Amino acid sequence: MALPGDAFMLYSVINMKLRDTYANLDALCDDLGESKEEILDRLAAAGFTYDETLNQFR
Repeated sequence: MALPGDAFMLYSVINMKLRDTYANLDALCDDLGESKEEILDRLAAAGFTYDETLNQFR
């Protein structure tokens, strides 16, 4: 699955997948073959950070 290029769409898709399917960001990245650092960097550039306790970007 190709992740959206737009940061706000990426935020929405990642949070939906974390809520519905994956226990944490590492599991999502492993399953989708995506770079955790790239996702963190792209979302950080848009002002979002990953909260491990809540398992979501905020």
